[in-house]
Amino acid sequence: MSSRTHLVIDGYVDAIPAPGTRWGTATFDLIHSPADAARIAPDTPDTVYACTTGDPRITDVLLREIQPGDLLRITGTAVQPDDPEAPAQFTVDALEVLEAAPAPVLYELVLERWGDYAAVFNADHDSVPVFTTSGRWIGEAASPDAIGELIDAFENGGPR
Repeated sequence: MSSRTHLVIDGYVDAIPAPGTRWGTATFDLIHSPADAARIAPDTPDTVYACTTGDPRITDVLLREIQPGDLLRITGTAVQPDDPEAPAQFTVDALEVLEAAPAPVLYELVLERWGDYAAVFNADHDSVPVFTTSGRWIGEAASPDAIGELIDAFENGGPR
């Protein structure tokens, strides 16, 4: 990785933020469009920032409230990898929602919650990802019928 830059960036969330690899972290992609379209070439691409945060407050907002299409202002540190084709890595220190996207109508995805657990049902897949409501990854049930067994195993000290 090469240069580090402290930035404030406005951009749109590309997909539903996901829990990070460690407790209390989250990841998401932010699409930043050039600010002055009249001064740049028409084929100038948007910039994609691969964002992560370790701040539990920001993680909570990302995993509970942020949806694709939300316009955010993020503050943090950007690092451009040595590979110019790779997205810039951005560590988020502050987040502000500038504009919420219209509520999506979900036909293929359904989120269901049971107490401290949540699962995402996708009409195109048999397997079901299961998380705690705080964003901790529990595992992937092979089918909807196996969700209870996965949660029971987790609560009884099974694979984590």
